[in-house]
Amino acid sequence: MGEMPNNDVTLLREYARDNSEAAFAALVSRHVNLVYSVAWRQVGDPHLAEEITQVVFIILARKASSLGPKTILPGWLCRTARYASANALTIQRRRQRREQEAYMQSQLDPPQSDLSGRSKTEADETWLQIAPLLDTALERLGQKDHDAIVLRFIEGRNFKEVGAALGASEDAVKMRVSRALEKLHRFFSRRGISSTTAIIAGTISANSVQAAPVALAKCVTAIAIVKGSMATATTLTLVKGTMKIMTMLKLKTAAAIGVAVILAAGTTIVASKVVAQSSDAASTIDDSAWAQMDTRALNALPAAFVLRPTHFVSPVGGFGGGMAKAGNKMLGRAVSFDALIGMAYEVDVNQIVPSPDKVAGSFDLLMTTADASKEKLQKEIQRQFGYVAHRETRQADVLVLTLKRVGAPGLKPSRGQNRGGGGFASSSSSSAGTGQRSRQVGSQNQPISSLIKNLQGYFDKPIIDRTGLTGNFDVSLTVTTGNGGSESDAIMQAMPVQLGLELVPSHESTEMLVVEQVKH
Repeated sequence: MGEMPNNDVTLLREYARDNSEAAFAALVSRHVNLVYSVAWRQVGDPHLAEEITQVVFIILARKASSLGPKTILPGWLCRTARYASANALTIQRRRQRREQEAYMQSQLDPPQSDLSGRSKTEADETWLQIAPLLDTALERLGQKDHDAIVLRFIEGRNFKEVGAALGASEDAVKMRVSRALEKLHRFFSRRGISSTTAIIAGTISANSVQAAPVALAKCVTAIAIVKGSMATATTLTLVKGTMKIMTMLKLKTAAAIGVAVILAAGTTIVASKVVAQSSDAASTIDDSAWAQMDTRALNALPAAFVLRPTHFVSPVGGFGGGMAKAGNKMLGRAVSFDALIGMAYEVDVNQIVPSPDKVAGSFDLLMTTADASKEKLQKEIQRQFGYVAHRETRQADVLVLTLKRVGAPGLKPSRGQNRGGGGFASSSSSSAGTGQRSRQVGSQNQPISSLIKNLQGYFDKPIIDRTGLTGNFDVSLTVTTGNGGSESDAIMQAMPVQLGLELVPSHESTEMLVVEQVKH
């Protein structure tokens, strides 16, 4: 039988036996690009992908002594990166729910050329279609098929090397790889991606691994070598959650059964009466329709209306939550009932006064029919859940945004040519050993109302604009937290200095959306 390539085996055993930093550093250097690329495809945020890469190698350090010689380390790292990425998206769902729509709509918009100035080719276009679905497709392969594809096309091994790792002949490996490519081809074809197995193979080989940031390998090694004891609290939370997923999956006799059990265990749905309502095209809709919270992907989906208990509560499902909207078309993945109401009535969830007995659980929404509208969703919520909403002026705790000074470095009038053309983006990074974490929030060519919408995700209160500022602005805000401080407090302190804006707590009349159960 086969085992890990000799260098992987030797290095891993050397680290497990002698706690050799040099051996572990060599493993990180060899595989960091692979792990980083999987994480980046899943989360779309390079800074979060760096943190996930740390998580994966911390787990590798902790599990080094338990990995057997038959483990295909690149395949193991790919799977662990997917679990960690999905876990990270789930943890971030609440904090990012306001900013995610704008960010996801921009994250996959490709530049017109890559860093070398090469113009887009047909292969580039194919990759843009395949990339959002690649890791989901790989997850659906059997373990040997998965590892064969990873070794052959992602790691770039020849058939002899793949055969040695899998304990099979070259001819057997060629047949396995061919069958696995056919499975990927069918997966992509069912989702409207027209290609061939040869193009899929070439596209994966050329694009699936990008270079990780230069300093990442050293940072990862320093943190992982001590089993994560120097990592931040958020990183350790990701480590714990990901290892729990891996342990649960290992205990199942079959991966499919394991996923089903975990999904069932992780789902708390009170409104079990919710069912899918769809057009004739809904039969073509499967879970991949929710793969990307992206306007372009939303516009490409067939006409359908689906409202159901979420399939993505557990990170094992491969997705975190999110929302996207393109005109009247709407897409919601693992969203709360309040978020569903917010989509239907076009209000922020902080302006919603929920019913005392509101529906629990999370839901998936897909509305791409010709008659898609917020009114249609309102009626469906009333029909299925028995709730309606109306606007009402009430006294509430709010934050008032005021202009403290003009000319702050992080808030500049925009000179952008396309009005409103740049959405908000957010990224984060950690400083090893300091306990500090920085988050950068920025936008190009956006009105103050967009900044307010983004900030409300951190404060859970309505924000009232009294800045008097008009027009569009470029915003750049760096928020540093540490020593147990909250991110919202850090934002309050950073805004006057960097943006010249101040958030002042107040209690006053403001328009709220009151949700009520229909009386029968």
